Amino acid sequence: MNDYGWFPSKSTPGCSFASAAIWQYESLKSRVQSYFDEIRADWLDKLRPQKRGDVRKEINQWWNSLSEGQRTVTGIIAANAVVFCCWRIPSLQRHMIRYFTSNPASKTLCSPMLLSTFSHFSFFHMAANMYVLWSFSSSAVSMLGREQFMAVYLSAGVVSTFFSYLCKTLSGRLGPSLGASGAIMAVLAAVCTKMPEAKLAIIFLPMFTFTASNALKAIVAMDTAGLVLGWKFFDHAAHLGGAMFGIWYILFGHELIWKNRDPFVKLWHDLRTRGGPGGGGERGGSA
Repeated sequence: MNDYGWFPSKSTPGCSFASAAIWQYESLKSRVQSYFDEIRADWLDKLRPQKRGDVRKEINQWWNSLSEGQRTVTGIIAANAVVFCCWRIPSLQRHMIRYFTSNPASKTLCSPMLLSTFSHFSFFHMAANMYVLWSFSSSAVSMLGREQFMAVYLSAGVVSTFFSYLCKTLSGRLGPSLGASGAIMAVLAAVCTKMPEAKLAIIFLPMFTFTASNALKAIVAMDTAGLVLGWKFFDHAAHLGGAMFGIWYILFGHELIWKNRDPFVKLWHDLRTRGGPGGGGERGGSA
C-alpha cells in the first residue's frame, strides 16, 4: 500500500538495527587508522605556530570535552533545530503538516511515523525535549554504545507513533501530534530500568531527589491517567509506547536483537572482503 500502508512501521526498526550493526562494524575497522591519524595530527600541531583566538581550535576543544553520548545526540538536536526552522517558513507549511506531524486521519501515514519525532513547532517544547535527551545521553550511550543507541532511538520513534495511531483510532480522538517525546521516553525508560537506584532531580528543584525507578513509575502512571482521562496537552499514548519499548528493550530486546547480530555482521564482512564497497577485492581478511 505504498506510503499509506503499515509496512514501514515494521521495517524501520529492523533497518535501524541492521544499519547500527554495519555502522559498528565499520567503526571498529577504522579505529586503528584513526588512532594513527590522530597521533600524526597532534605531532603536526606541535610543529605549527599556534594562532591566538583560533575559532576552529576552540570548537575542537569544546567538541573533545563532550562525552560520547553528548556528541552522539548533537546530530539529533541539530536535526530538530533545522526542522523547527522549517516550520517558520510559510511556503513549507503544507509539507510540514503532511510529513512532520503524525495523524491517523492523514493520507500520509508512514513517513511521519519517523519524521514527526524530529519535529517541534514550539521552541519551549523542543528545548525541553532536547534538554532531557542531552541529560540522559551520557548514561544511555555509555550503556548501549552509540550505534545501538541510535537504533533504539529511531525504532522507539516509530513504535511510539504507531502506538499513538492505534490509541487514537480506537478512541476516535483523531488529531495531529509531533515531537521527540516518545523516542526520548524510550531512552529515559531504558536508563531507569537498567539503573533503577540512580538518583535524579528536577532542574528547578535540585534539593529534592528520587530514584530512577520511582521517577519512571510516576511518569508511566501520569501518562496512563492522561490516556484514560483523555488529556490532550501531551500525546500520552506516544509517551507510553516509547516507555514500554524502552523497558522491553532492556529486559528482552537487547538479548533478542543486538546479541544476535553476529550472522548479519558476518554476512556484511563477507560482502566487504569479496570486493564490496571499500573492500578492495580482498579475500579472507578479518575486521
